[in-house]
Amino acid sequence: MRELEQFPRVKLGVLPTPIHRLEGISEMLGTNVYVKRDDLTGLGLGGNKVRKLEFLLADAREKGAEVVFTTGGAQSNHAMLTAAAANKLGMKAILILKKRGVTERKGNVLLEHLLGTDVRFMDTDDYQDIYDEMDRVGQELGVPYYKIPVGGSNSLGSLGYVSCVREIRDQGIRFDHILSAEGSGGTTAGLALGAKLYLPDTKVYGMMVDTEDFATITADLMKGACELLETDIEVTREDYTLRNMAGPGYAIPSEEGNAAVQIMAEKEGLFLDPVYTGKAFAGLIALAREGAFKKDDNVLFIHTGGAGGLFAIDM
Repeated sequence: MRELEQFPRVKLGVLPTPIHRLEGISEMLGTNVYVKRDDLTGLGLGGNKVRKLEFLLADAREKGAEVVFTTGGAQSNHAMLTAAAANKLGMKAILILKKRGVTERKGNVLLEHLLGTDVRFMDTDDYQDIYDEMDRVGQELGVPYYKIPVGGSNSLGSLGYVSCVREIRDQGIRFDHILSAEGSGGTTAGLALGAKLYLPDTKVYGMMVDTEDFATITADLMKGACELLETDIEVTREDYTLRNMAGPGYAIPSEEGNAAVQIMAEKEGLFLDPVYTGKAFAGLIALAREGAFKKDDNVLFIHTGGAGGLFAIDM
């Protein structure tokens, strides 16, 4: 098997991120709930995309890219962090975002303005239109460019969360369950593959905040990451459990998600967002109340960030 250290990687994050027990939440739910603070990864306002970008931007730099393209919704945390990381590495970021959601200078769009980022909006629901536009703009610029998919979710980006699971193992607490938001697939794929490699007795959950076919997307990303790692581990859909927490739709706050944001703030003084982490934590609460966790289980919630969006969306 190829070791993670054999892959090119740029240092962007402040790692390892801390893990601590959520005392009030644990008492409320009758199980041991912990949080891994990947909202404290250090770059920008932090978030899970920093781990993926360490691999993706190392690959871009090795390939001589001067311009990095990526995409997402108007308030994409990933897009904002890509811009911040590109600035740090002396590269130019061009964001071509779906003209969906809050496009005014609020939340992540404001942060992109502060970063001096070239932000463009396309009125389309098909990301392929945006990837084609990236090629058109890149060829027009006439300089080497690199395309990062929505959410940084390809097989290479998923290695960021394979690495994260190894980090969790080394932090010394045994976890029975690990949960995170699933918005593009790469984080859950990395967690599930990482668990197979480093924490084989741990169950991984993806709390889906969109309505894509994440069962297939997650499996395909895991298989691609296995190829990169040169391992013949067999990937199956039993390696992860998915739960639909999208509510009324992607980037549209849900009643249970908003309630989870409020609970986390009141019980623990931590802030979630209504698009990703709020809905994901609502899924954890629902599972606990359905009896999915035993009293002595250790449950880890990956706080994937998203603070920028909290200041753009009306809850």
